[in-house]
Amino acid sequence: MANGEFAARKLLRQRRHQRLLKKWYKRKILHLKEKYDALGNTPRAKALVLQKFILDQKQPNSGKIKCVKVQLIKNNKIVGAFVPFDGSINFIDEHDEVTIEGLGGSQRGQLGAIPGLKYKVAEVNGVNLWLVRSGKKEKPKR
Repeated sequence: MANGEFAARKLLRQRRHQRLLKKWYKRKILHLKEKYDALGNTPRAKALVLQKFILDQKQPNSGKIKCVKVQLIKNNKIVGAFVPFDGSINFIDEHDEVTIEGLGGSQRGQLGAIPGLKYKVAEVNGVNLWLVRSGKKEKPKR
């Protein structure tokens, strides 16, 4: 522990240095989320579907993952998004407007055996995907 006339300055400098070693704090101070996340600072964003495609799961799992390539309306970035629920890819067509949100993986990354996807589809043409899939609501035409 520092003693003496300039002890406070040294303690403040050490504290600042230790704080910057924490990943969440550095990310917050340097605004890294706004810089590198396609959604920016928002939890959800609207996008247009460009194409549907299928991915294989990572080892040791096996199976096909249904995905869509979307272009965000707010900044024209193109990202891939996972389509949750069994058979819900059939309710999404090209040029539909979808709402995407974060997938929920550790440290804002991919989830489990899904390779390289950070986002999932939440709504199609303004209607919840789960309600459309279960037949409780009908997808509006654009």
